[in-house]
Amino acid sequence: MNLRLLTVLPVYNEVEHVSGVIAGTLNYCREVLVVDDGSTDGTAGLLAARKDIRLLSHPQNRGYGAALRSAFDYAIAGGYEILVTIDCDGQHQPQLIPNLVELCVGENADMASGSRYLRQFPGDSQPPEARRRINRLLTEEINRRLGLHLTDAFCGFKAYRVGALTGLHLTEPGYAMPLELWVQAARLGWKIVELPVPLIYLDETRSFGGALDDAETRLAVYRQVLDRVGKQGGMVEGGGRKRQNCKMKNEN
Repeated sequence: MNLRLLTVLPVYNEVEHVSGVIAGTLNYCREVLVVDDGSTDGTAGLLAARKDIRLLSHPQNRGYGAALRSAFDYAIAGGYEILVTIDCDGQHQPQLIPNLVELCVGENADMASGSRYLRQFPGDSQPPEARRRINRLLTEEINRRLGLHLTDAFCGFKAYRVGALTGLHLTEPGYAMPLELWVQAARLGWKIVELPVPLIYLDETRSFGGALDDAETRLAVYRQVLDRVGKQGGMVEGGGRKRQNCKMKNEN
């Protein structure tokens, strides 16, 4: 498959995991971009010393959504065709990058999104109950409001058609950015497919930062964002301006 492919790792304070994830990713993608979102734990120095990656650095922590926006802009400006996003906390398996890319290209999709709940894999982790509940509730709300058929609204392991990214106007800087992305993807009529991926939690106590560490506060914030961006995007209950073709891929 002769495509201009870029894989991006948004990173904030991942000194324990970043080297291993980069090494694994480079086995499946020649061009890797790391967006360091103001790390203060030694990650920044480790990344600066590497010669086998491309590096964008935010001087201060701006948030997960802001890191992904920087990656999207980089991919668009660089003329890439497919962009893969993979988190740097060890939850995603780099060996599945070709599967995501193949699904995105083969289905002529705008996005191929990993799903940890589409099917079970041997050795799957038991998700923290609060995180699973919030994911389930928000996934159900997104499906109802936008006419989608998602099974996992918050998996960061995705492949995008870069041409489709030019239509996005994302403003959410933090962890609520995926909600804004789903609304805009629905408004733009994106074709979305899902690929089952293993459910892996290496650190169930990871912080979302500040008040978002409280599950009920986090759920309320996510719902507020979904309400706001839904109104901005002209979404209504029961479906968006265009119902989406969200297809599930049941085998790797």
